[in-house]
Amino acid sequence: MAAGKLIIIEGSDGSGKATQTELLRRRLRTDGHSVMAVAFPDYSSESSALVKMYLRGDFGAKADAVNPYAASAFYAVDRVASYERKWKGFLTAGGIVLADRYTTSNMLYQMIKINDPAEKEEYLDWIWEFEFHKLGLPEPDGVILLDVPQDVSERLMAVRTGKTGGETGDIHEKDRDFLRKCHAAYGELADKYGWQKVACAVDGELRSAESIHEDVYRLVADIIK
Repeated sequence: MAAGKLIIIEGSDGSGKATQTELLRRRLRTDGHSVMAVAFPDYSSESSALVKMYLRGDFGAKADAVNPYAASAFYAVDRVASYERKWKGFLTAGGIVLADRYTTSNMLYQMIKINDPAEKEEYLDWIWEFEFHKLGLPEPDGVILLDVPQDVSERLMAVRTGKTGGETGDIHEKDRDFLRKCHAAYGELADKYGWQKVACAVDGELRSAESIHEDVYRLVADIIK
């Protein structure tokens, strides 16, 4: 039996991850592949309870009120529950799983809370070991980064409502400095771990979802061939 593939669609808030994940799911299914899509956090599941509390600000109004290791554990538990209950068997049977965010997002959002470069590397090593070795989550076969310029991302975020915090957004979405740090760190992680980037804007304007999809599809076709 051929091994399944886990492909992550990554990017900043408002970059179109959900749209691109769905377009890719439909395209791959049309091509005859067995494919399913998941998204993290899994807001529909009870396993995301601590994530929701964190994003609502129950542990502090700022993201850095919760240390990166504790916050990472909140998200990791949610992923383990999703994997064990929803897609482990599918992936093991050879299916293609598309994930809108994954451990990759945790790495980004939590590492920027750490200023010291050595401590940052220690955290990244820890989360890789924790999720993929200790908890047994599968490592991704490919990560596609939807690269949206910061100013374009902020315009998109201005018209978006938060998933957990109503119109004002969650504690990440409300903290523009935090989001700017996240955006700057995406390139750092992409280079370190070999993520593939798709430029989603030209001359300060977002490209059409369809044209972005064509670039994403070409990259994914190479991963699954």
